[in-house]
Amino acid sequence: MKNVCSEEALSELLESSPAVLLLFGGSHCGVCQAIKPQLEKLGSEEFPKLMTAYIDCQGAAGPLCAARGIFSLPVVQLWLEGQRFSEFARVFSIGDVRAALVRPYGLLE
Repeated sequence: MKNVCSEEALSELLESSPAVLLLFGGSHCGVCQAIKPQLEKLGSEEFPKLMTAYIDCQGAAGPLCAARGIFSLPVVQLWLEGQRFSEFARVFSIGDVRAALVRPYGLLE
């Protein structure tokens, strides 16, 4: 999972990758730290073209999170061809993320 700390790095990632999963989390957020490896595994095993990125809202990327309107953790955003198509905040399951990815991801192949 790639770490992103700036708006420039995030914009570059979204422009260069056809499918992106963003995890907005924090080092002091237990749920964030628990789902991070599960989302990495989901991407690597089931969606190999999916680029996963982690944005630490409680660290250096705080201003980026505020600018993007992220005020509660965790938040997962799914992007396809530079457009956000789904977002999950606070209470969700890995299954919810998987279900949201299946059809749009299939269009990439």
